[in-house]
Amino acid sequence: MKKSLQELANLVGGEVVGDSTLKIEGVAKVEEVKKGEIAFAVSNKFLCKAIESEASAVIVPLEVKEFPKPVIRVKNPRLALAKILNFFYSPSQKSSGIHPTALLGKGVRVGKDVTIGPYAVVGDEVKLGDEVFLSAGVYLGDKVVIGKKSFLYPGVTILNNVTIGERVIIHSGAVIGSDGFGFVKKDDGTYYKIPQVGKVLIDDNVEIGANVTIDRATMGATRIGSGSKIDNLVHIAHNVTIGKNTAIVALVGISGSSNIGDGAILAGQSGVTEHVNIGNNAIIAAKSGVTKDIKAGEFVSGFPARSHYKQKRIKAIIDHLPQLLERVRKLEKLLKKSSESSSKILKKKIIRGIK
Repeated sequence: MKKSLQELANLVGGEVVGDSTLKIEGVAKVEEVKKGEIAFAVSNKFLCKAIESEASAVIVPLEVKEFPKPVIRVKNPRLALAKILNFFYSPSQKSSGIHPTALLGKGVRVGKDVTIGPYAVVGDEVKLGDEVFLSAGVYLGDKVVIGKKSFLYPGVTILNNVTIGERVIIHSGAVIGSDGFGFVKKDDGTYYKIPQVGKVLIDDNVEIGANVTIDRATMGATRIGSGSKIDNLVHIAHNVTIGKNTAIVALVGISGSSNIGDGAILAGQSGVTEHVNIGNNAIIAAKSGVTKDIKAGEFVSGFPARSHYKQKRIKAIIDHLPQLLERVRKLEKLLKKSSESSSKILKKKIIRGIK
């Protein structure tokens, strides 16, 4: 498939500088790009590499006015790259119907152009919207609802009473709707399990990474807001509410009944304790431990998580602790000498006074 540079510029809302009729047949990173392909460059380092490369054209930011190769100038080069990549390489999954090895329960309702792959298991009273794609080995429990054009990769497990919106992508190994971690300790030291009878509700345009676990609510619902993106190996506990367009990076753990606001970002390996509220557009830095509420728009880091500015000052002080300790010890010695000297002078005065 080939497209002219102008056609690609129209796709991304960009401006062509150079030969707009130039034909492009693919996209590649600047270190590997070949003739006939378009590359992506933003910083001076990669702009220089793009000049030296075999790239036929380059996606550049608006700030680049002159360039020795044909370019598409755009406001957001990364977004333009994503759109062009999607155009050239987006996998076209064609409906293949229901595989003969798939098992369907009673009362299953299937929309148009639905694919159910080999050895998939679909429970009773499940509803599948138009163009839903269930890959091989997917398990859906009873009364699961999946909206149109949602795609489940192989080995996804969706347990009973989970509702998934439209255009949701769920990667392999994800488990949605498992029991929340709820137990009461009895007088004899053993644990009594609290029944987890709630639901999981996932809104439209959510993407859930590989091996993510989202627990069902004890009562009520665990909710994931529309447009949110969840990376691999994330755990979301019972009754958590995630707002719209949040980004949750790998290895994050969110404890029960916490609320994450719209547009928030939780970076890798951060953790959130139970019953915490994180405001809209807040940023939690990597490896942070959130133990109390975070205000909207706040940027926090460290453990316990506090203002990133304050955290940087604390770290700067910690780096100087050896020197500060040495100064304190020197001051202690000086004070000790001064005290001993003052004591000797005082004793002499007292002796003179007695005489």
